[in-house]
Amino acid sequence: MSVVLRRRWLWIMAAALLTIYIVFFAVTCARIAAQSQRDEAHAADAIVVFGAAEYFGKPSPVYRARLDHAYELYMQGLAPVVITTGGSGGEESFTEGAVGRDYLISLGIPDAHMIAETQSDNSAESAERIGRIMATNNMHSCIAVSDPYHEYRIKRLLQAQGRQVYTSPRRNEFDPGLAERQTRIVREALSYTLWRLHVFHR
Repeated sequence: MSVVLRRRWLWIMAAALLTIYIVFFAVTCARIAAQSQRDEAHAADAIVVFGAAEYFGKPSPVYRARLDHAYELYMQGLAPVVITTGGSGGEESFTEGAVGRDYLISLGIPDAHMIAETQSDNSAESAERIGRIMATNNMHSCIAVSDPYHEYRIKRLLQAQGRQVYTSPRRNEFDPGLAERQTRIVREALSYTLWRLHVFHR
């Protein structure tokens, strides 16, 4: 094969791969948007709350909204146990998982019905540790609580751990606007793609 033909073939292959990726990325974005609108709350073995920022032992507004939603699901009797997740994020005194557990206990959930995962640094690590916690406690299904556009990815992360997953996103207090919604979808699509490629965990 001549140099010219080899280069042409390489360009054709590169263009084909780029086209495949663009289609995959577009489909993923559409699926993320669709999942964000679904509330699949269903009787399960546990409610899993993915962590977010905490400030000096208090949940941030975003994290508190997730925890409040998990509390509502628990009070509806959909699951007997709530698992909160998240490590310290570099902070010495508190972890997201422990802060979430303490907040839900303050709302009235018994300590015996709470499990705090406090070692993970990102969503993929949280899912892996949740999978081990659920397996140890003979739990097979969970309701995953997080932000709407985060739900598609964490559902896949938990399914990869062999769990049956129902998503139930926290409520947004206000519409973030079209530009912000698109930004969140693209960010999640990138994170999901990199996870699928085993390149990066976030």
